[in-house]
Amino acid sequence: MNALRSLLRARPRLVLATFRPRTLTTTARLLGLRISNPRTDPSDPSKTMSIVLTPRASSRLQAIQAAVDSEGDSKSPLALRITVACGGCHGFQYTISLSDKIDPAEDSLFTDEDTGARIVLDEPSLELLKGSTVDYTQELIGSQFVVKNPLATSSCGCGTSFDIAGM
Repeated sequence: MNALRSLLRARPRLVLATFRPRTLTTTARLLGLRISNPRTDPSDPSKTMSIVLTPRASSRLQAIQAAVDSEGDSKSPLALRITVACGGCHGFQYTISLSDKIDPAEDSLFTDEDTGARIVLDEPSLELLKGSTVDYTQELIGSQFVVKNPLATSSCGCGTSFDIAGM
C-alpha cells in the first residue's frame, strides 16, 4: 500500500480548467456588475458585503429569463431570491426561488450587466451569505442552484442546510 501511495504522489496531477467566478460586490461598478442598495459589513464597516456568481449560474439565470420572456408571463425581470431561514438539520437552511418582487428598502439586488442575471438577498440573509459563491449544478439526479458558503462550519449531505460557528 505504501508503494502505491508513493506512486500516486510522484505522478503529476491532472488539473482541470476551473471556472472564473465574477464577484458581485456592493461597491461601485466592478467588472460590469451593478448593485442596488449596497450593504456594509457589520463586522468591518470599511468593507461591503459581496457574493460571487459563477458563469454557469449566470448563464442559467439568463436562459430562465429568456424562457419567461418568450412566454410573456412576467412583466418585470425575474431574480434568483436566496434567503436564509432557521431550520433544517444544521440550524439554517437556504431557500432559493425566482421572484419578480424586490423591496428597494430591504433587498440588495446584484445584477450581472453582461447577461442580465439578477440575484436578490434581504439584509439578514446577506449577512449570513457574504463571500458565498452561487453556482448551478447539473447531475444525474437533477439540476439546481447551489450556495457555497465560506462561513458555514458544517452542512448536510444535500447542501440545503448549514451551521455557522457561534450562532
